[in-house]
Amino acid sequence: MSILAGMMVGFLAWFVVRYVAGGIFTVDQNERAIKTVFGKAQRLGTATVTDGELGAGFDAGERARYAFPLLRVIPPGGPYFKMPWEKIYKVSVATETISMAYDPESATANEGGTVLEAVTKDQLNTGLTGQIRYQVAERNLYAYLFGVKNPLAHVMGYFISVLRERIATFEAPTGPGVHGDSEEVDASTVAGVSINDLRKNLRDLNDHMLSECKVSEARYGIALDASLITGIDPPPDVDAALAAINTAHNHVSSEISLARATADQTLVQSRRAVEIETLKAQAEVEPLEALAGELAQLKAAGSEALRAYRRYVRLGLYEKASRVFREVAS
Repeated sequence: MSILAGMMVGFLAWFVVRYVAGGIFTVDQNERAIKTVFGKAQRLGTATVTDGELGAGFDAGERARYAFPLLRVIPPGGPYFKMPWEKIYKVSVATETISMAYDPESATANEGGTVLEAVTKDQLNTGLTGQIRYQVAERNLYAYLFGVKNPLAHVMGYFISVLRERIATFEAPTGPGVHGDSEEVDASTVAGVSINDLRKNLRDLNDHMLSECKVSEARYGIALDASLITGIDPPPDVDAALAAINTAHNHVSSEISLARATADQTLVQSRRAVEIETLKAQAEVEPLEALAGELAQLKAAGSEALRAYRRYVRLGLYEKASRVFREVAS
């Protein structure tokens, strides 16, 4: 009887340690947890990812393919308790940064995950470097845990395909600086060298990638936080040629700027000279106009007034003259 009692006590102790004490768990601040009961995750009714804003851009086929259910998420904190037939899946939702050339399925791909190759519109094989920031989407944990076998590999594949398509078709935006007569002309923009265009528009390229990859949250359960393309390097065999082209473009741009500055200076000087001559002419005309007005008033007053004015002017001249010659009739 004592042996049986000991076995019962031992079984109870093992059960308490294994399923009671072992059923208590906590969730860290940067984690979220999902509970499954007999292998089925706890869901929020019949709601799916495609019912909310995540599926707003899906067509009919994508809605049927990515109709992942919304799950009941266990927030940070605890202690929580689970039954023996329940299982807890913990996921880190902290933001992580990886190289955009990283391949989750092959550590040696893309030169060890350091450089990603892409072909430009003028058939130049370029090397891209940079990072992407991502985090697990709390709103779509089903896709990350159960819907996709390797979510990060799917996201990286989608990101790289979109990036290469953008690089292959990228054209620099045109504006007044290219075709306008009143704006400065950028020589490198006129030449249309694809690598120059890409380097000058890295911000637009990053914004485009971030916009195009928003669907990754609904498809794969991973949300891209930022695309940070930092370098676009040409092949070594054409690096010298591109450097020469850029030097020539810089020289042309410098000459254009110098010529424009000289023309602007000449134009300003010409305007100033016209203003000065106009003021001089006005200064000479105003006394004559005033004299003409006075004479008109004297004429209107009668011949005597005009004769008296002439005598007054003659007397003033006599005062200033040292010698006077007067014509006398013979």
